Amino acid sequence: FALHPVSFLQILADLTGFNSGGACCCRKGKEAREVQMEPKKKLINSVDSCVDEALCGLVRASGGLSLLKGHRVVLRSDLDNLTGKVALLSGGGSGHEPAHGGYLGAGMLSAAVAGGVFASPPPASILAAILCLHHAGVSGVLLIVKNYTGDRLNFGLAAEQARNHGVAVDMVIVAEDCAFDQPSKAGRRGLCGTIFIHKLAGALAEEGCPLDQIVSKVTEVLKGIGTLGVSLSPCSVPGCLPSFDLPPGDMELGLGIHGEPGIKRLKVASADELVKTMIDHITNPDSQSHLPLKSGDSVVVCVNNLGALSCLEMAVVTGAAIICLENRGVVVARVMSGTFMTSLEMAGVSLTLMRADQETLRLFDAKTSAPAWPNLSSVCVSGRSCIIEPQAVSPGPQADTHSEGPLSPVMRKALERVCSTLLEKQEELNSLDRAAGDGDCGNTHAQAAKAIREWLQDHVVPGCPGQLLSVLAGLVQEKMGGSSGALYSLFLTAAAARVTEGQNNAVAWASAMHAGTQAMRRYGGADPGDRTMLDALCPAVDELMKLTTAPPGEQMAVLQTAVQKASSGAESTRNLTAMAGRASYIAAERVTLPDPGAVAVAAILRAVLEGLK
Repeated sequence: FALHPVSFLQILADLTGFNSGGACCCRKGKEAREVQMEPKKKLINSVDSCVDEALCGLVRASGGLSLLKGHRVVLRSDLDNLTGKVALLSGGGSGHEPAHGGYLGAGMLSAAVAGGVFASPPPASILAAILCLHHAGVSGVLLIVKNYTGDRLNFGLAAEQARNHGVAVDMVIVAEDCAFDQPSKAGRRGLCGTIFIHKLAGALAEEGCPLDQIVSKVTEVLKGIGTLGVSLSPCSVPGCLPSFDLPPGDMELGLGIHGEPGIKRLKVASADELVKTMIDHITNPDSQSHLPLKSGDSVVVCVNNLGALSCLEMAVVTGAAIICLENRGVVVARVMSGTFMTSLEMAGVSLTLMRADQETLRLFDAKTSAPAWPNLSSVCVSGRSCIIEPQAVSPGPQADTHSEGPLSPVMRKALERVCSTLLEKQEELNSLDRAAGDGDCGNTHAQAAKAIREWLQDHVVPGCPGQLLSVLAGLVQEKMGGSSGALYSLFLTAAAARVTEGQNNAVAWASAMHAGTQAMRRYGGADPGDRTMLDALCPAVDELMKLTTAPPGEQMAVLQTAVQKASSGAESTRNLTAMAGRASYIAAERVTLPDPGAVAVAAILRAVLEGLK
């Protein structure tokens, strides 16, 4: 049970009828099996072989690593370079990758021992690793062990056995978890702060420091390290159900790295709020496991992805952590942000803070060849200017030098109707886009609508239509973003040159629409029939070209017909095969809804018509 807590609990659940998927013990037979959750899908070959295959993949991908035959032990390939130096050995259960095998290299670990997923490695493999290092001529072996019962027992037993073989061995226990206000007899857990000890001890060993001095130094540093984790989801051991249930909108605070739940459950908060909560907890003086931290202290920060957070989320959390610490007067000397010690696919993050003097920073900055250690700058994070001012440019077409004209009121009314329409259709467009894209078509159009609305509040609508189109081109280029922003900006920029103060009649507008459409086709590479916004726009523009010959009394009818053709064109995309845009990378049979860009164009043209009416 101590070595396989998650697997044991899963077996117990299966035997008793309870399970983390919510199946009731009173349900029997087929009914109970129907509500039983399936184990989460994993990209592995088999549950039994996944650890060995993962170690093989790590070693095959690195020219500096080797496997010890018959054991789950990864070794540096250049053991000859360790002669006369202290070797560092760490390890633990698998499922924490890149820990620990990713931290082998000059200036860090010499070897790492892996157990099964979330299971301590056996003493025989630990001893085999120690003896292999000893036979390479090292002066001693330091075991760096996370504070878990199984790891302490198995590494401790191997250490005692190694001493009986005449090996100089010592062990450092990492226990920097700040979750519990009153830790139990088992003590604080070892978490991501372990890799700081890997790095500092590795730098000292590379310099030739003796074993006792390395132990003394890292033991002192350990007093200034604290870690706290938070997660938005559980994880699942291969072949097992998720380790705990977490309702939507909840998160676990103070959890470890073996799938266990945290010390408390909170509602999901913003990154800023969450980071403040975490740092408050880590530094709370009322807690027996807190990290003392005061204004003026210098720290190294590790923002660790527990497995499944996106790089975007990690960057947001990292920025929040830096700002939160600096607001407390703490000097952020170094920051490492990424995936360093995981809990399989858990969607969470841990924060590790290490108080750091100049000697600690020197060791932290020392070079290492370990593949999982990031290429960090040695420049202090706090106090560094990280903003570069852009080069001054001449005022563009958005400069507020326009004057109103006879067409200003009607153009304002049409724009207002377009903005309200796009905001109303935001979720509809997002829903259409989720079927074949990234699901943000409605959001990008809403961003453009909000930008135009904001501009309308503070500016007059120029009497010259060309000036207005140039302003709109700049707004969508800056605020809308993505390919849609570029396409609309192209359209408006090309159209602007065709409608000047002297040329703003129906013929000029038809010419402008045609020029804009041609620009989109020329630079976007799409054509009618490719299942894009052009399938709505081109039929409408073809109809609008009739304005060049239509008498004034029939111009509104032409516009109405153009809007109808845009709507029909948008609907026709339901049966078209995408040849451009993100949808072109998706199997045609999965794309059965109208193209969101075409639907947006049809909505815009209808809104313009309603505004003119």
